[in-house]
Amino acid sequence: MKEKRFEDAMKELEDIVKRLESGDLPLEESLKIFEEGVALSRYCFNKLEEAEKRVSILVKGEGGTKREPFGTEETQGVKKD
Repeated sequence: MKEKRFEDAMKELEDIVKRLESGDLPLEESLKIFEEGVALSRYCFNKLEEAEKRVSILVKGEGGTKREPFGTEETQGVKKD
């Protein structure tokens, strides 16, 4: 998925939900936009997760807030079991 703003992705997701809830779409089109919605949902979830990590890093610092670099576990060299 092309990089986009979180707010834009959420708006697209809301539009997809409205279209699906209308019940007026043919099955094939419903499946297609449902797949788009799932991809957008994952994208938004990942963006929120990144923001949460940033906030945690800022708040955790000893003696007040401190900024530290962060990334996904893969970029930090951490392996999941």
